[in-house]
Amino acid sequence: MYPFCSYAIGHKPYAICSSLQTRYERRTTLILLALIVLALLPFVSEAEPPKKHRGPCDIVYPSDTTVEWDCRTLRSGESLEKLFGEDWIEVARFNRIDRRHARSGASIKVPRRLDTLDSFAPLPLFYPVAEQDEQFILIDLAEQFLGAYEYGALRFAVPIASGNGHDETPTGEFRLTAAHRRHQSSLFTIEGTDRPYPMNYALRFHVNRTGVSYWIHGRDMPGYPASHGCIGLYDEPMQKEQYGIPKEPELEDAKRLFEWVLGGEPDDDRMMHLPRGPRVHIIGQAPR
Repeated sequence: MYPFCSYAIGHKPYAICSSLQTRYERRTTLILLALIVLALLPFVSEAEPPKKHRGPCDIVYPSDTTVEWDCRTLRSGESLEKLFGEDWIEVARFNRIDRRHARSGASIKVPRRLDTLDSFAPLPLFYPVAEQDEQFILIDLAEQFLGAYEYGALRFAVPIASGNGHDETPTGEFRLTAAHRRHQSSLFTIEGTDRPYPMNYALRFHVNRTGVSYWIHGRDMPGYPASHGCIGLYDEPMQKEQYGIPKEPELEDAKRLFEWVLGGEPDDDRMMHLPRGPRVHIIGQAPR
């Protein structure tokens, strides 16, 4: 018998007491269930840890079959430069990764013969669709590579980081419509700060129906698709400025493509409209 009901047994207020007793029992049951759930939470967290990307070794590209490689987990104190000397750039490009992310614990693909990377470019050397174009950009999401073409011939090819699976990079035929050397994100910030994320050497190729713009620009290159829909290229000077890594920047693919499109670097940082910018074809599907 519940204390607040003892006076009511056998008397007229019994119905009211029964109602109170039922409410009490329901509340007690809910409290017990809540305590059980809270007690189980730690075990659920341990049994189902957050899924994290494990590194470039888990990404499959069509061109992987052209190079024999082994997976290696970087140990404490190891770096691309220490392991591969002058060939570190080719290994980084093969893994689509930058030096900031090629750190202890990261698993990377190591070619059994480094000289096989001397001519590695997983894009066609000649692209007939671009034969009449002075400048043409082909982006293959399946390969995570971008090619710059001149009258159909591949001038240079660089690795990219495209949409992360939740925010897809659009595919199809586009054209560059704007260029902005010091562009910044209006939505995303440098992790751990309130500073807008830099999108240096940005080239706009699409604006969707809701007004969202898609750019090719400099960014971090973690070794797998990681952007919110844009196309990212190496920009080590930006990484040194924001993170202090690397000490001696070398990879500047975003700047290289920007200057190739414009014929040089502009005199100021204002946004420039490109009334007849190069055509851009984006094909394939990003690896998962």
